[in-house]
Amino acid sequence: MLTVAVKLARDDDLEAARGTGEKPAVLLHDVTTEIHGAPLHRGVNLAVRRGEILGVIGNSGSGKSLLLKSIVGLFPPVSGSIELFGVNVYAASRRALQMVLPRCGVLFQHNALFSMLTVQENVEFPIRTLSGLSERLVGELAQLKIAMAGLPPDAGQKYPSELSGGMEKRAGLARAIANDPELLLLDEPTTGLDPIMAEQIDDLIRRLAQARGITVLLITHDVDTLFGVCDRVAALADGEIVALSSPRELYASRNAWVHRFLTARPRKRFGVSEASTG
Repeated sequence: MLTVAVKLARDDDLEAARGTGEKPAVLLHDVTTEIHGAPLHRGVNLAVRRGEILGVIGNSGSGKSLLLKSIVGLFPPVSGSIELFGVNVYAASRRALQMVLPRCGVLFQHNALFSMLTVQENVEFPIRTLSGLSERLVGELAQLKIAMAGLPPDAGQKYPSELSGGMEKRAGLARAIANDPELLLLDEPTTGLDPIMAEQIDDLIRRLAQARGITVLLITHDVDTLFGVCDRVAALADGEIVALSSPRELYASRNAWVHRFLTARPRKRFGVSEASTG
């Protein structure tokens, strides 16, 4: 009986991995993680709706980046479950994971580009790994993704060390969208950029999401990104999600940390100022 139950569960995973059903793109249920026995997240619950852009904010060291790694199978929780498109990441069959993980594109913090490969080669790598296309088509697709990320044609022949901070972010995004993902997971996409470049990256993320119907989960410290890009924001504090709402509604949160984070400086570009927030 147990064998039959496991097989049915894995059949359900395969159906979800194929893209059927309307479950959230990401679903975290009572997720608890630890580092060297010390709790980091305690019973985190979060659902990312398909087609939305959801931002995650939190103090440095609150485990935002590790939560993203947990979502893509790189940092197992000690308890709870994590689902991608209805597939339990840490309980599914290898076949189901091989079907669902390619539906995700990831931009890790500091971009994580291969330093010894050109931008073109970096973007070609995931396409070649998963597609089985000819070298000519792999190259053409990589050039298309590089252009979609807003990079000039000659950027493809440069190495990451030859790029500015903004261009390197764009290169990381080009690689993240290389296989036309349904879900983008972005870790601090504007950190370290000047305000003009950060706004351009925000605009690029929003345009990519709208044009291709991509679901986006992004981690950020940038309040401008929250107001310029995100549909909803989840605040992570003391190992838990303490608030979840639209950016403007978040100002009504009674959580002291959330209030300090959002009112640290005025955001007049989006019609929010200290006077209007009370």
